[in-house]
Amino acid sequence: MIRNYIQVALRSLRRHKFFSFINIFGLAISMSVCLGIMMLVADQMMADRYNTKRDRIYRVVTRYLNADGSTSGNDYATSPQPIAQSLLDDYTGVSKAVRIRRKFGNNWMELDPGRDVNIPLSGFFVDADALDVFEYELEHGDPKTALRDPYSVVLTKKAARKLFKVSNPVGEVIKVGKLGEYKVTGIIKESNHKSHIVFEGLASYSTIKSLEADSTFESSDSGWDNFTSGWVYLLLEEGHSPQEIESHLNDIVKKREAKNGDKKSERTTKYYLQNISSITPGAFINNPIGPFMPMIFVYFFGGLALIIMITSCFNYTNLSIARALTRAKEIGVRKVNGAHRYQIFVQFISEAVVIALFALGLALLFLQVVKPFMLNLRFAQALKWDLEENVYVYIVFLLFSICIGLFAGFFPAVILSKFQPAKVLKNIGGMKLLSKMGLRKSLLVVQFSLSLIFIISVLILYNQLQLFVRADHGFDMANKISIQLNNTSYTTLKAQLATYSNIENISAASHIPATGITYGDDFKKGTSDKDVVMVDYFSVDEQYLDNMNIALLAGTNFDPQAVEKNKRSVILNEEAVKSFHLNSPHDAIGEFIYLNSDSSKFEIIGVVKNYNHQMMVSKVQAMALRYNPDEFYTLQVKYTGSHEDAVKNIESAWAKINPSLKIDYKNFDEEIRSFYKTIFSDFVNIIGVIAFMAIVISCLGLLGMATYATETRLKEISIRKVLGSSDGALVLLLSKGFASLLAIAIVLAVPAAWFINNLWLQLIAYRTELSIGVIGTSVLILILLGGITIGSQTIRAAFANPVDNLKND
Repeated sequence: MIRNYIQVALRSLRRHKFFSFINIFGLAISMSVCLGIMMLVADQMMADRYNTKRDRIYRVVTRYLNADGSTSGNDYATSPQPIAQSLLDDYTGVSKAVRIRRKFGNNWMELDPGRDVNIPLSGFFVDADALDVFEYELEHGDPKTALRDPYSVVLTKKAARKLFKVSNPVGEVIKVGKLGEYKVTGIIKESNHKSHIVFEGLASYSTIKSLEADSTFESSDSGWDNFTSGWVYLLLEEGHSPQEIESHLNDIVKKREAKNGDKKSERTTKYYLQNISSITPGAFINNPIGPFMPMIFVYFFGGLALIIMITSCFNYTNLSIARALTRAKEIGVRKVNGAHRYQIFVQFISEAVVIALFALGLALLFLQVVKPFMLNLRFAQALKWDLEENVYVYIVFLLFSICIGLFAGFFPAVILSKFQPAKVLKNIGGMKLLSKMGLRKSLLVVQFSLSLIFIISVLILYNQLQLFVRADHGFDMANKISIQLNNTSYTTLKAQLATYSNIENISAASHIPATGITYGDDFKKGTSDKDVVMVDYFSVDEQYLDNMNIALLAGTNFDPQAVEKNKRSVILNEEAVKSFHLNSPHDAIGEFIYLNSDSSKFEIIGVVKNYNHQMMVSKVQAMALRYNPDEFYTLQVKYTGSHEDAVKNIESAWAKINPSLKIDYKNFDEEIRSFYKTIFSDFVNIIGVIAFMAIVISCLGLLGMATYATETRLKEISIRKVLGSSDGALVLLLSKGFASLLAIAIVLAVPAAWFINNLWLQLIAYRTELSIGVIGTSVLILILLGGITIGSQTIRAAFANPVDNLKND
């Protein structure tokens, strides 16, 4: 019986080639997007699944709680390093604890502005048990001793090939920036295993003591008060639950609070465990150790794909119902000959599933086009996303296509199997099915409403991106180049650069403003005050204000002759003056503020106007400029004349100071603009593609409906033409019904687009608006595409020769 159903379905597809094409093509377009998203999620869900101990491996996560018990922002993947040893020494239930410390080589993010082009690796310092806990298999070296001694490193096979020409470089030595020379003690075997921890090299954790002893690292980073320097992973003993370990962590917090005595804080710390399998995809978290997919991305991409998929299913439902009358006689005859309703139902469901399977084959071809687009997105590259392909993924694809067929075909099958043979065989021409503003027209309105919402959203996102890119941040960005110091003496390099006539100003700073990097500390107006103000800060030298063209509203700049005084001074912005409840910029001069952590005293020597030191998605916050040469990581070089000449002189100056090191520089304004482009341009591209697909699918549905409507009225059109009706009048007659549907879609979509886009626009401090121009352009695009689709059929029908349609009557 199933075989017969499939044969009938294939015959129906061949008989109605045009409508079959519309259904298959529309489903294939939307399914290709869904398949791509499934592969992306599958790729993320494969992370760490290779680990046989994954059910017992947990990461210690830090959570800040306010005085009322509410959470203070997002959780942190990092945690204080001493937690590991404390759990091992004082509590039961933990088999092994692995500390992972940052600052060995570069960060895992390719877009990391703190990278060092002279460091050949990205990686971490880890405890010796890391190889066992994370099941990294060595091709060369002894896993038991590879990370035991200081200044030893284990490399990935790919990194080893990059650094050495020999097949087994165990015993070789590499220099890692200012961190010293490291002996290669192991090579990790290549595999297809995916992990949320991305690295090229793992150095022994025992090295850190030496680095702290020579002041390369600060010893405070390894203390209880620092929870951002590294991560702690636990391998639980069998039979012990994470809740048991969390109770130990709560006990540690209580002991720490009791030890601190009178030192009370406005915030309390809580630690909990996160299983390694739930990291990606997972909850959004601060300080991730490597690339991961926040669950919100799964919901976002899944929601977009679902909308497109439902739109395609609407097409199938629409066209199936529209063709119901042409198959009514078939249904009536089959029922007269003994067919039951459920058999008719199964027949039409089978047809829908067959169409979905054909669409799956076409979608896999479309996927080869969609795949490069998805992988070329900036944040996809930054987060190292991939599209997983394996037998399980393709099984899911098959099940998904069958479900789509069942979903798309369910309602038409219900409607068509309900036909009564007496009615359909007695008066087929007089049957009316879901006429006027029924289901078919409602579905078309919904399709075009969604298309218009997407078009409006694309234009709004594009305008928002242009606003950010062209906005005045309140400081000078023109004719400047940013140089990463990479442990080079900033005073020596400044002196060398100053010898060139086209170098106008040189300033040292900790980081570049408005690029998503935040330095911050808690300050108080008085040592006994309970109110704490979180202040963003930049470490800058005395030329920073001139370099950025930022005016002082009151007070003075840092004095180049008073270095020690500068270190105890700050320059605030207007917002910080308000936050400390100081009456005016002039009143703030000479006042003192105190660092909350150790009560260090800083004198306010100047106040600058507010400027957007952070991204323009948020309002201007309290900000301070501090003088701390230990945090000078970049030089901002302002030049005159051509960019090429400036670059040439900068490279020449660097070569004289650091002949053995590569220079790492970028255009100052491009670094700021690139952050906005990375985020918003990707969303413009994503929503743009979705909008294009939505409008194509909608137009396909409209084309099918217009074709069906004109074909069923060919005799009427021919008679009207014989009686003297003009071609223009006939086009208007055939088009006005569809034009009214487009008008209704516009009326519904515009307020919906305004509401939806305002949900996210309200979260942005400096935002664009849903203007008349945006609405008008979007509506014009919709009308133009809809008009072309409708006109292609109505004009063809209106200009047809009536003799051809009436010669057999």
